[in-house]
Amino acid sequence: MTRQLFDLTGSTALVTGSSRGLGYAMATGLAEAGAAIVLNGANADRLGAAAASMRAVGHTVHEARFDVTDEAAIVAAFENLDASGIAVDILVNNAGIQFRRPMVELATADWRRVIETNLTSAFVIGREAAKRMIPRGHGKVINIGSLTSDAARATVAPYTVAKGGIKMLTRAMTAEWAQYGIQANAIGPGYMLTDMNQALVDDAAFNAWVIGRTPARRWGKPGELIGTAVFLASAASDYVNGQIIYVDGGMLAVL
Repeated sequence: MTRQLFDLTGSTALVTGSSRGLGYAMATGLAEAGAAIVLNGANADRLGAAAASMRAVGHTVHEARFDVTDEAAIVAAFENLDASGIAVDILVNNAGIQFRRPMVELATADWRRVIETNLTSAFVIGREAAKRMIPRGHGKVINIGSLTSDAARATVAPYTVAKGGIKMLTRAMTAEWAQYGIQANAIGPGYMLTDMNQALVDDAAFNAWVIGRTPARRWGKPGELIGTAVFLASAASDYVNGQIIYVDGGMLAVL
């Protein structure tokens, strides 16, 4: 009975930014729990390779190539899924970018690019998913936040603001959609070993800071998000709403 709470058989999960990195890891984990997967990315070659890799081990995978900052493309992607008879039961808003620059040197265009990619996209895609989840009376929305959903760091202001916004967007979704059987929650990853963070890993001083600052004394691995993602996507979390779960090796818990 307990295992059934985490079984995603029969459901379909759309994971944005899932052709690599954290998104691919979570998509793989959801597939292993039984879900059919809609992979998303803007790069056709990378998306196709990721889909082929998952299909090779027996997972059911659909591809939805669109830029998460293109509202018309998002709407069209959902219409295409509708036309194909594919209902999204689980949405993971994972797509995101980073841009490091002191605020006094930060161009407004770069600010907007990060906010649009990391925050506005989650609203637009969440809205389109919820339009379809509400009539069905169920759905799971998992937004990917960050340590910076709760704590700021110099030189990443737009990222910090976007991820703080993700925390409150999750609560706004809860305020409006929980009554329709939709659970909206977030995951806040700590410092993870991804392509986006490779330059930080290679920086000896920064690497030492992460290891020293994290109680677990190491960086996180993408696969370590899978358990939380499956929990929030499954019936096991049916009365969990509006929360952000930090998977950070304990970083935010200590001074």
